[in-house]
Amino acid sequence: MVVEKIDTFSGHRDCVYTLERGSESFQFFSAGGDGLVVRWDLRKPDAGELFAQIPASIYALCFDNIKNQLWIGQNFEGIHLIDVESKEEINSIKITSASIFDIKIHNENAFVGLSDGTIVVMDVERFTVKKHIKASDKSVRNIAINSLMSEFAVAYSDFSVKIFDLIDFSLKLVVNQHTNSVFALSYSPDFHYLITAGRDAHLKILAVNQEYNLYKDIPAHLFAINDIKFSPNGKYFASCSMDKSIKIWDAEEFKLLKVIDKSRHAGHGTSINKLWWSEYENLLVSASDDKRISVWSLL
Repeated sequence: MVVEKIDTFSGHRDCVYTLERGSESFQFFSAGGDGLVVRWDLRKPDAGELFAQIPASIYALCFDNIKNQLWIGQNFEGIHLIDVESKEEINSIKITSASIFDIKIHNENAFVGLSDGTIVVMDVERFTVKKHIKASDKSVRNIAINSLMSEFAVAYSDFSVKIFDLIDFSLKLVVNQHTNSVFALSYSPDFHYLITAGRDAHLKILAVNQEYNLYKDIPAHLFAINDIKFSPNGKYFASCSMDKSIKIWDAEEFKLLKVIDKSRHAGHGTSINKLWWSEYENLLVSASDDKRISVWSLL
């Protein structure tokens, strides 16, 4: 595998915490500590477009591709709903005074993960709150949907991963494999595995069809792992860390294929917070505390 850094997008005035897909495969959104939401075009290096400005840090964005709307989680305020075509705010709702760490949409429901351990289930069409799921007093850090099994997985700062029913929202299973906060999780495209990671710097490969039993434990990074993303073709996945590195893994044998860092590839100089893997030319995008977004070609 040959790695080449092809672009660096700068413009944010604070740490970049989140990345999200846009309407086209070459578009994505970024947001972070400066409250700016920027839309980028992979075909036009560093030509960022200010999309929205929110008076607080932003940890969570979610693009609704059916309605062509962007959900923005504003710390200590709630959700702002933006029409992507007009860039106009359609609606907003204060659902919490806690931080919003993740938003995921599946069919008619949006799942919003909060720092007080609550998952707020919202009706997408009505933009109203349907239910509060309280399974921990510690932060909800990440949510992943398993449409095949009709369930969803949630990463918590109480060191656990909890599995919920996607229909009635009941708690089905608690998985305790990590020794510290769980920050990230992702289902493999075939839903055979759930990969989880967090402050203990280990990747835990869980076998979904075997009640999420541990299939493999990989000591993957030096410090906390912040995000996991699969490649569009499902052959690889990437992890990023507070140790300033991105690692590329084989998704079938779970072997390390490549390390992307500052010394070898002019990578980020501080913690890498988020990844986004685009179908456009298979480009991998990374966001960091260094206020920059890097674009990587993997061949």
